[in-house]
Amino acid sequence: MVAGPSHPAAAESAASLAVARRHRVALLHSIQSFERALAAPAGDPGWRPRVSTRLHGLRGAFAEHIVVTEGAEGLYAELLDHAPRLARCVHVLIREHAAVATAMSALQRQVDQPGPSVEDLRAWASDLLRELSRHRQRGADLVYEAYETDIGGET
Repeated sequence: MVAGPSHPAAAESAASLAVARRHRVALLHSIQSFERALAAPAGDPGWRPRVSTRLHGLRGAFAEHIVVTEGAEGLYAELLDHAPRLARCVHVLIREHAAVATAMSALQRQVDQPGPSVEDLRAWASDLLRELSRHRQRGADLVYEAYETDIGGET
């Protein structure tokens, strides 16, 4: 039989990590949905509207990620209570949130205009997806370093 956390702080940590895991998986699903929309044949008249819709969904999932991680009761606050030595890494991730959100908004504006070519949109989207991937990995590495726990959400 596995015992639960014996200390209230341990229970809170477990709860924070569980929330982070759920949102990590949801964000990954939004990323994959956006990737599938981008990879679809661009000659289909519904390509641009589908990409726009999926990007909008991704932006929502990322906004939720920011709330879950940066909020007063969020993962980063709990992580800093547990491992204050990681403050610099947390601040890097917070700055990345702003940069990625800005890039998503800029891409949304481009997707919603008729002017940019499919090739340009895909290139910009690839850059965004690469940054999201790096951000997710840095976040997973940070949590692992703080708790020596793999938070999952990779498949």
